[in-house]
Amino acid sequence: MLTVVAKIPVKEGKMEEALVAFGKLMDKVAAEEGTVMYSLNKDTLNPNVLVVVEQYKDKAALDAHSTSVDFKTFFASAAAFIGGKPEMTIMEQIRSI
Repeated sequence: MLTVVAKIPVKEGKMEEALVAFGKLMDKVAAEEGTVMYSLNKDTLNPNVLVVVEQYKDKAALDAHSTSVDFKTFFASAAAFIGGKPEMTIMEQIRSI
């Protein structure tokens, strides 16, 4: 299992636009085979940062998500609200409860 944590800075005044766009993306991601979990969160210390926590069955599922038309379409439109370079961490799960 792979877990991705993506911290995404959002431009001032663009949070609602970002939330709508992520909502549309998440509707598509829910149907992707191999996606275990996809959670959108707001950083409590920095309200202009969204944190996406994603889990995929394996690398093939992550690759399928990352190269999907829906993901590419989302990122093309995301320039309107992303306020800087996203910080991404990809982790291999060792143990979970």
